[in-house]
Amino acid sequence: MILNSSKQLIGARLSIAPMMDWTDRHCRYFHRLMSKNILLYSEMVTSAALIRGKATHLLDFDESEHPVALQLGGSDPNELTKAAVLGEKFGYDEVNLNVGCPSDRVQSGTFGAVLMKTPEIVAKCCKEMVYATDIVVTVKCRIGVDNQDPNIILPKFLEHISNAGVKRVIIHARKAILSGLSPKQNRDIPPLNYEIIYKMKELFPGLHISLNGGIRSLRQAQSHLDNGIDGIMIGRAAYQKPGEILLDADRLIFNEPIDKVCEKDIVRRMLPYIESQYKNGIKVSKITRHMLGLFSGLPGARGWRKILSENAHSSGPEIVLEALSEVE
Repeated sequence: MILNSSKQLIGARLSIAPMMDWTDRHCRYFHRLMSKNILLYSEMVTSAALIRGKATHLLDFDESEHPVALQLGGSDPNELTKAAVLGEKFGYDEVNLNVGCPSDRVQSGTFGAVLMKTPEIVAKCCKEMVYATDIVVTVKCRIGVDNQDPNIILPKFLEHISNAGVKRVIIHARKAILSGLSPKQNRDIPPLNYEIIYKMKELFPGLHISLNGGIRSLRQAQSHLDNGIDGIMIGRAAYQKPGEILLDADRLIFNEPIDKVCEKDIVRRMLPYIESQYKNGIKVSKITRHMLGLFSGLPGARGWRKILSENAHSSGPEIVLEALSEVE
């Protein structure tokens, strides 16, 4: 079931960033239990893996995850278009092109943040994906890379993709330093520049712009929304302290009345899923690794993490209840 564009756009008001090795289908199922409105993103999947490697199992997801977007990595328009069509057939609500990841493997594959240097290629890829599919095509980018001046290159980049039919973009408010900084360092060392995101919104009022980078709380997210930014994408904070970020998102960000749900309720709601996946051969630790930060800052959080970290890899679903007893 692909959502209509208006419902999907509502979800874009707050989204969870695509994060390699983190936002897999188990993580997304877990996050969806805490908010029915947030827009979820897959880990990046390369177009080469899907088209040449035939790794379509990477596209599997649960229907409950909607609205959910597929992030693609690549720079070959023909291959990306085929991958986007596959994503649409699998039922994703959006296809997002990765022009923001600064990792070494991304640079060597000619995709990710290095593509900020060739906006015409990005535009060609987007134009062909927009033409070939009926779902939303978006771009996630940085404000620039290396020695680029964001005030010069970012407007040109946004103009290119807008002319290609892209109507929504997520901008990480840092440069990517491709020579000299590791991927981890690129998430923290380049200074945040929120001001330029606001400037881009003024220059491109018809473009839906989401801000990403350094957002650690819903209060911070709401402040940017109140000041005219269209959407907020949260990454590590949502993964490391999911309860704090997601349990109040529907009420605070989407203005929806919700029944009060606590972290313990989420664990209990996860149990049928964990049991089902375990019966299908999935180790409990593959799922619970995404849940370690659920009780962050609460009494018993340390015991919860310790039991799951040390035992979930060799235990059945019952280990989750044992860990839960630490916080009850």
